[in-house]
Amino acid sequence: MRKLVLLLILTPILDLYVLVKVSQTMGLGSTILLVILTGVAGYYLARSEGRIIIRNINREMSQGNVPGDELLTGFCILVGGFLLLMPGIVTDIVGITMVLPGTRNAYKQYIRKYLQRMINKGYTNIIIRW
Repeated sequence: MRKLVLLLILTPILDLYVLVKVSQTMGLGSTILLVILTGVAGYYLARSEGRIIIRNINREMSQGNVPGDELLTGFCILVGGFLLLMPGIVTDIVGITMVLPGTRNAYKQYIRKYLQRMINKGYTNIIIRW
């Protein structure tokens, strides 16, 4: 949980730094337009990929299979879509790589290994404490 809090604190700082540098290079108007366009494009990309995943989950379930891989894919698309809606260039890059099928596998492998470590330690539930 501490790593998540640290990530949530450092990511906006890094994004702000990158936005300032890009704005100095491209200009304020172009930078704002870039952030808006990536947000809109990310929304439509996440929506499109999400529909494909829902279709695949339904197909797996109709065949009597548990859709494990599809759930990880859906999770990546959900998080990636959220990151794309946040203003910033760094979050947009991470978000796009989580939504696109070609780059999403690296995140899925990491999440799968993380969950396996949790299971090996005896944790079988994910509990979020606020």
